[in-house]
Amino acid sequence: MRFHLASAAAVSTIAVTFTASTSSAFQTPLRLPVAASSIARSPSASSLASKIVAKNHWTHHDSKSRLQMAEEGVSGTGTASIPNEIFNLVKSIVGAGVLSLPAGIAAFGNAPGAVVPATLLISVIGLFSAYGFSLIGRVCSYTGGESYRDAWSKSVGDSSSWLPAVTCTFLTCFAVLSYSMILADTIRALLMSAGLETTRTLALLGVTGTTLLPLCLLKNLSSLAPFSLLGIGGMVYTTIAMALRYLNGAYKLGVPAVKGSKAAAVPAGKYLADVAANYQPKFGDLGASGALSPNVFILICMLSTAYMAHFNAPKFFIELKDNTIKRFNTVVGTSFGISIAFFALVGAIGFLTFGSASSGLILNNYAGTDALMGLSRIAVAASIVFSFPLAFAGAREGWLDLLKIPTEKRTDSIVKKATLAILAGVTLAATQLKELAFILSLAGATLGNALIYVYPALMLRSTVKGMGEKASKGLKREVPFAMFSALLGVVMGAIGTKMAFGLL
Repeated sequence: MRFHLASAAAVSTIAVTFTASTSSAFQTPLRLPVAASSIARSPSASSLASKIVAKNHWTHHDSKSRLQMAEEGVSGTGTASIPNEIFNLVKSIVGAGVLSLPAGIAAFGNAPGAVVPATLLISVIGLFSAYGFSLIGRVCSYTGGESYRDAWSKSVGDSSSWLPAVTCTFLTCFAVLSYSMILADTIRALLMSAGLETTRTLALLGVTGTTLLPLCLLKNLSSLAPFSLLGIGGMVYTTIAMALRYLNGAYKLGVPAVKGSKAAAVPAGKYLADVAANYQPKFGDLGASGALSPNVFILICMLSTAYMAHFNAPKFFIELKDNTIKRFNTVVGTSFGISIAFFALVGAIGFLTFGSASSGLILNNYAGTDALMGLSRIAVAASIVFSFPLAFAGAREGWLDLLKIPTEKRTDSIVKKATLAILAGVTLAATQLKELAFILSLAGATLGNALIYVYPALMLRSTVKGMGEKASKGLKREVPFAMFSALLGVVMGAIGTKMAFGLL
């Protein structure tokens, strides 16, 4: 589960990619699509919503007042404070997918200097992702949209609203797949550290049959909501543990004494001997200059997955107390700022510890005898187990929607059959696919880039066009920049898709 620069550079196959993420996959807990029926509509959104007449043109009478209300804000039914929203948004962004970022850096560099451009990219992509998140909330403010699909319907048009719906459904499926892949590796590592020899496939089948399936068949998932705290708690603990292992040199390479030199030998790290040869630290001389290689797009597309929380942007806007655009942007800016710092820290620590040997799931690099990192595996596994059914429910509902099965006809029998079919397909795929970084970068290059960069820009352009002459000069000037971000997403997706297949 390592990146190989030579094979990545030789790729000639073009395909599609995902971002969950890992999440985000994973995202995780995964950021699930929000059903319109599950959201209490904000009066501020309602007052702005309507009366976009045929062809999305606002009436002369109320367009100016709606714009003013959107910018200045009116008190809605949302009750969430800014600190509460920031915590929940950071919890949604920061998940298990962050553990693949060291491998993203290893995709283009093998020397410590690669951390510099990687940190810059993490920051820039994070800022563009925050901009896309903000755009979605603002479009909801201008049009009264209650969900991602609803915002698209009220801006671009209802006839094509299936497009974001399909994208969200496939994104949640990729997220669930990445969860299964992480569990397969993590559960196997935990069992082996306990002296139980097993295969990756048997470990996954065991946890799926005994735990995941019963949880996915639950009719009410509300009891699992408190366990979502395990996600952010587990990531914080894992980051601290990784930092301690880096600082105390527990995995550093030994340097033998050179004959005729006064330099003493440097002993290897405490746990180095317990790490498989392919996972031991490996460094070269390709540092910051490696960012000029096309392989850098692997990291970029993985970041599209890591920052993914965008189909929940309408929910965060509507639930914010006194949901003015200014207050919403405060939530977005602070949350993404914290996430950027978190991602940069995890990516740098993992890469500086293992270099180009960094696994697609960095926990695989740590020795099974390392108790500190063993607790990290337990925390990550527990987080994913309890987040899995929440993510799976989003995927299942998405498929039932795409199959046009009305809610009232979704009997227990149909839901059970759908659960078994989807879970079986995901589990089978997870047993065959072992490169988590490939899944994350593939998802990010296609689905992630569409939801983060392309769709929000198209919605803003259509919304401003519908306003006609009533649109402010600032909004009109912003449209070209938004479309530039969309173009950037398309270019990154095309190149990232090609490079992702080099990881196989």
